[in-house]
Amino acid sequence: MSEFQEFSQTGTTETPRWVGLAVGILGGLSLVGLGLSWSALNQAKSLEQTAVASKQASDALTQRLAKEDEINQQMQSDLKVIADKLNVTQGELVSAHKQTKHATHAVDQKVDNLATSMKAELATKASADDLTKLNGDVNGVKGDLDATKNSIQMARSEMGTLIARNHDEIDQLRRIGQRDYFEFTVQRKGGATKVGGIQLVLKDTNPKKNQYTINVLADDNSFEKKNRSVNEPIFFYTGGSHSALELVVNKVTKSSATGYLSVPKPAPTASASNATSGL
Repeated sequence: MSEFQEFSQTGTTETPRWVGLAVGILGGLSLVGLGLSWSALNQAKSLEQTAVASKQASDALTQRLAKEDEINQQMQSDLKVIADKLNVTQGELVSAHKQTKHATHAVDQKVDNLATSMKAELATKASADDLTKLNGDVNGVKGDLDATKNSIQMARSEMGTLIARNHDEIDQLRRIGQRDYFEFTVQRKGGATKVGGIQLVLKDTNPKKNQYTINVLADDNSFEKKNRSVNEPIFFYTGGSHSALELVVNKVTKSSATGYLSVPKPAPTASASNATSGL
């Protein structure tokens, strides 16, 4: 009885070796299967990514081809426009060439006509010179008459002198030739200003009332003319002068006065009178 029990216990505890080997083989096969599955999964993902990249590249290529086709069509349209313009330009060049040829012919004809006219004028040059001289004399007389007419329109002072109101009228009085005229502009803060044989010092101006105050320095003497009006003559004498000098201010500003000094022309000397009488 005890021996049977020992035999039973011994038989149940011992395991055959092929079971362990089978378990190991099955485990190895399982690992190999897992590795193959992982590799297949990675290859599938790689193929999927490659397919996506290929599709994107295909789409980009399709868009590029469409863009190039559009550019090509635009270039063909531009070339057609340029060709049309070139045809128009060639027509314009032909027309311009014809117009230039016509204009050259017209210029040649005018030159011929001018040469003929010059020959005719040379034939009558003497009479033309006489006519030019006569026209010059007439223009001179006309200028004198205009100066006289303008001088008649000028105001006269109590001394009988004509009063010029601007530069143009001063020039008209110069052409009459009875007196000498010195134009000036004096500044309030400019000190003494020499005009002809005298000096002027501007003391004050009132543009609103067209008035001014001025000092006249002549022959070491000074006299003040206060609150005088524009275009109002100031008369005074200097040593050796039998006729009065005339000072007229035509325009005043806040800082200056503009006008002229009228001086009688010197009397001819005795030698000049004798020379004139001898002639």
